[in-house]
This record gives sequence, structure tokens and C-alpha cells, in this order.
Amino acid sequence: MPTALPGRTAPGSGRSPSRGPGAASPGGRLPVLTTGTATAVGRITALTICQAALLIGFGLLITGPARHVWPFTVEDRVNEGFVHVRTGTFDTVTSWGSEAGNTLTIIAITLVVCAAMVFAPVLPRWREAVFLAVSVSLQALVFLAITSAVDRHRPAVHRLDDSPPTSSYTSGHTGAATALYGGLAVLVLTRTRRLSRPWRIAVAVLLVLLPFAVGTCRMYRGMHHPTDVAGGMLNGALSLLIVGRTVLFADPAPAPLPRNAVDLAVAEAGESAEPAPGPTVVIVNPVSTGGSDRDRIRLVLERYGHTAPRFVETTVEDPGGGPAARAVADGAALVVVCGGDGTVRAVAEALAGTGVPLAVAPHGTGNLLARNLGLPLDPVRALDAALGGTARPVDLGRIEGDDLPPTLFCAMSGAGLDAALMERTPDRAKSALGWPAYALGSVRALRVPRTAMTLRLDGGEPVRRTARMVVIANVGRLQGGASLAPDARPDDGLLHVVLLDPRGLGGWLGAAAYVLHGSSRRSGAGGVETHACRRVDLVLRTRQPREIDGDPVAAGRQLSARVVPGALSVLLPEVSGRAGAPRIPGRREAPGVPERSGVPGLRQQEG
Repeated sequence: MPTALPGRTAPGSGRSPSRGPGAASPGGRLPVLTTGTATAVGRITALTICQAALLIGFGLLITGPARHVWPFTVEDRVNEGFVHVRTGTFDTVTSWGSEAGNTLTIIAITLVVCAAMVFAPVLPRWREAVFLAVSVSLQALVFLAITSAVDRHRPAVHRLDDSPPTSSYTSGHTGAATALYGGLAVLVLTRTRRLSRPWRIAVAVLLVLLPFAVGTCRMYRGMHHPTDVAGGMLNGALSLLIVGRTVLFADPAPAPLPRNAVDLAVAEAGESAEPAPGPTVVIVNPVSTGGSDRDRIRLVLERYGHTAPRFVETTVEDPGGGPAARAVADGAALVVVCGGDGTVRAVAEALAGTGVPLAVAPHGTGNLLARNLGLPLDPVRALDAALGGTARPVDLGRIEGDDLPPTLFCAMSGAGLDAALMERTPDRAKSALGWPAYALGSVRALRVPRTAMTLRLDGGEPVRRTARMVVIANVGRLQGGASLAPDARPDDGLLHVVLLDPRGLGGWLGAAAYVLHGSSRRSGAGGVETHACRRVDLVLRTRQPREIDGDPVAAGRQLSARVVPGALSVLLPEVSGRAGAPRIPGRREAPGVPERSGVPGLRQQEG
């Protein structure tokens, strides 16, 4: 899926835009910035091999050393229990349910849906079609690899269907159903806008339930053990995760640029863009930003007249603050940061109050600031959009505490559950999977106990609360369309304090609904309490994990934070049809900042 960088004229140049992308040649036009299909295929292939190895290893375990270990020793009882409840009606219903995962049924539905996505809309949805087709195909390939490596007999009960010549492990019907119907659920939730949100959720839930129904029907009919069905679901789910992360929710890695691409960009900039005043410094995190990324960043900068940009790498000892401070001292007119939220925070702290504009090219796991500023999550597209916009003052937060020196943050800081989650998510998993990797650390992080705390907002009376997590947010949007502080804006002159204290299964479900439900929510729902203020002081009863912009810091008991309004100048895209107004989602035209928050409903607890 090739992607071209639009031929654009630098703002205010008064010159005609470029003639458009084309093939690279000495006298030709600027080359297309293509995305690397080969790299994407390589990524999917490597992860799929790991997926197959994982499932094969589990299959060899349950058919070998663990076959005499509970719960594998009682699986047959489940199938025998289904035999005892068989009736003619159930036989008919489960036959239909089993057909929903039949190979021919899955192939037919996949072909029809993919054809509809390509030919029905005005603009073909190629990416969505590729996502669905490749997910279904990959799980089938992995299924074949598993059945050839793991030989497991089917349950020792009367079977209602003919036994295919494959191993009982894994359930191919269930795996195919998970990939197809789960993929459709993902598309309904993320790519369907004609349905209202409640209808999208309802349709997605029904689609997600279908693989469970297929698996239950297969066990009822004596075709699979429970672990066969679980393995099939895991196979389909992993295929969706791998393909979705590579195809649907992120651009594939870019292919190498032609050798003369930058030379052509420099020549074109000399004809179509006024030279930008002052030097440009690009601060890159070498862990997340490769040579190809840097070539593209330089290409975009050259096209906007930022000639000969200087690239500086961060280090473990200096994550970006030092290079940014030196850039300011050397008279830099623009600083570009390419990295994750931690790198952006370090650079932003050095630029705060200097007036030197910052352009963000997000290249990390969370990229929370970029999301909340309305920037594309592809670093090249984000930089192109920013350079075509104007500078806008953005708030920062200043936080300190015990064993925590004063520092600035851009997005969110906090203590408790969220900090434990950041701390317990492996860096390798974040590099490979992106933000979904946080699910790997969620199980252990959920064990973080609630703690009592004293809370003081804007110098008011201290009040007591208990919570599993407290977040101080400068911005509110999270990954995947979720939002922790729905009213937070990066330029509203306020910080937003979020206390999370769900209790029991109902409380956790309520908290999840609060985060995912959109804008129609109220403080207190699902054990979530939110408040807006300009300063907050927290004292926790016990030492808790803490984090700043996604980076774990020393555990402690105290946190004090205040907003620093308009501290950072950031280049932001223009709102369509409205010059001079950068695009900040939900930006308030005239933010009202009360002298004291008042904090309605916040009452001191006894004891």
C-alpha cells in the first residue's frame, strides 16, 4: 500500500506547490515515499512462526508430560457431560452452530465481505479487506502446522460428525470462527461510523460470541476437548493481533528511499519553498528510530526549506534534555523530536519557556501527546502536518515528590496501578507489539492493592480517599479511542486528577465502561472520581509505584503537581478551512480557569 507524501508548499512561500510525487531520476520529480510491503510481510511471517511454535509447544505439553495433570485429566468428563444432555433439538442447533465455523462457510463469508469492502464503497477499503483475508488465512496455515506436529485423538465419546483426517488439537472450526467473526467485530468497532456507538458495541459483542458458540457446539458433538477449543481461539486471536497491528492499526515500515531522494528534495525546496531561518535540530531516540526513518524526516524538512538539519541521538544517560538545551543555546529556530513520550517529555522540559517551537514526530509505544494534539501517529506524516501548520502554546505539568526532583510532564503522571503496569511491561514486548503489549503486564499489575491517601486541590481543605490508582492528567485521550480524563485538553490551563477505585467484578466492569464509553460519563461512575484543578498535593499511606509520561520513576508516598500554562510552543496542523487555528481536539476558545476549583462533591471522609 504505497503512501505518497503530498507535494506541499511551505507556509507563506507564495510559490506554487510541487508537481507531485513520481519516480526518482536525475531530472525527474520527487520520489514517492513508499511503505515497505516486504518489511510488513517479514514482520507478519516472523510473528506467525512464533505463534505456531507457541501453540505447538502447548499441544506437545498437553499430549506429553502434562497429560496426567489436572485439569487435562478431567477433560473427557466435559465431553461426557455433553453426551448426557443431548436431545434432538440440541443436535440440530449445534449442527447449525458447527457449520458457522465450517471451512467452506468461513471461506465464503470472507470472500463476500472482502469483495464488498473493495467494490461496494466509493473508496475501496483495501486495508480492511487485507486485514480480514490475511488473518483468516494465517490461522489456517498455523492450524495445518499444528495438526501435523501434534497428534491428539478426539474425545472417546460418540461423535455426531464425521472425523476429518486431522488431529483433535486445535479446533479448526473455532480458530477460523475467531479469526473471521473476531475480525469483523474489530472492523465494526473501528471502521463503521454509520451505526451509533451502542449499536456498534452490540453487533461486535454478538460477533465475538459466535466463536464461543462454535466451540461449544464442537464439544457437544464430541469433536474436540476443551483445550482444543481454547487452542483454536488462541490461534485465531493471535492471528488477528499480529495482522491487525501490522496492517490495520499501523503503517508498514517504509521501504528504503532512492539514493538521490534527498538531493531532489533539496532542489525542489530551492524552487518552491523559502529557506527557513535559523538552524534545525532533530533529536532522535536511536532505539525506535532507524536510518530509513531519519532519511524521510530529513526529506520532509528539506521540502519545507529546513536545509541541512542536524541529527542528534539521545542516550540512556541523556534522554533528550541535553541535546535540546544545547540546540537552544546554539540558536536553533526549530527542534524536532522523534521518539516516544519519554523522549518528547525530556525535550519539552528543555524547551519550556524558551519560545523555540517543537515539532513532534511520534515514534514510541503510547504517543499520548501526539494523539491528544491531533497529529498522525506516523512520524513522517505527523512532521509534514506540523510543518504545514502554525505554533501553538501548550500546557505542561510540573511534578515533584519524595525522592523525585521537580520535573515537567506533557501527558500524564501518577501512582499505583498505572505505574505498576508501565513498570511490569517488558521493553521487548512494547517494541514488538506496540501499546497492546501493556496487556502482558496487566495481570500482575492488577494485584496492586488500594491505598489510603490525603488529597488537597488548589490549596483547599485536605480530604481522604482510597484508590488503586491516581493519575494527574494534562491530556485525557488514551490508545484505542479510550479516555481517562474526558474533559482534559492540552491548552485548558488545568490539570485533571483521576482516582480509580473499583471494587469487585461489577466495579471493574463499570470502570472499563467509564473509560470506553465516550463523552457521556459522570465522575463517580465505576469507582472513578475526577476533578479539575491548577495544583494538587497527594500524600499516600504506603509507598506506591510512580510514573511520569509512561516512564517508571522511584516509588514513593508524595506527589505535588501544578499546571504551567502555555509553557511549550508546538507546531500543530491547521484546522481545515480555518487558517491560524491549530488542530487540538476539543480545544477551548477561552478556557476559564477558576481561582479555586471548589471541587463540587468532594467531602472529607471521617477516620
